[in-house]
Amino acid sequence: MFGLSVQTVYLYGLIICGSLTFLYILFSDLLDGLSEAIPFFNPTLLFSFLTFFSASGYLFAYTSLQNYWIISISALIALLLVILLNVFVLIPLSSAEESLAFTEDSLKGRLGTIITSVPADGYGEVFIEGVSGTISKPAASFKNTAIPLGSKVLVVDIQRGNALVVIYEEVMTNHSL
Repeated sequence: MFGLSVQTVYLYGLIICGSLTFLYILFSDLLDGLSEAIPFFNPTLLFSFLTFFSASGYLFAYTSLQNYWIISISALIALLLVILLNVFVLIPLSSAEESLAFTEDSLKGRLGTIITSVPADGYGEVFIEGVSGTISKPAASFKNTAIPLGSKVLVVDIQRGNALVVIYEEVMTNHSL
């Protein structure tokens, strides 16, 4: 092919696809919108398939197998490795939360302090302290009322990464016997 041996074609494919895979992993956030158009298309899996295919093709090219067997075996190996990569690495990574110390659902019902005032129809920031550490989250008013800086608030819900908060009012009860 083009005056090159089969081993050289597989080696060039391995180098090019391996480099593209590495670069895509580094810069995937910049190109993230491109893969949103086709939901089932994942460039990481495509580049990984081509890399595994080229690597196994390069290794099998040194055996006495015919080219159609090399292509078939390489495609099966690449498909198996890409399925394993997707199931055991990419899917768990995509569903993982940003931190292992808390989940967004665990923030519901917790108390916090407003560190950037929350306008009635906008966003501010809430500071939440806990046993596992402290975190600040974007906050919006649950009742669409302004919440001033320094107010104690209660996290009612989390929507799209934003804490919906209300001003916390302590209820004083008199328990006399």
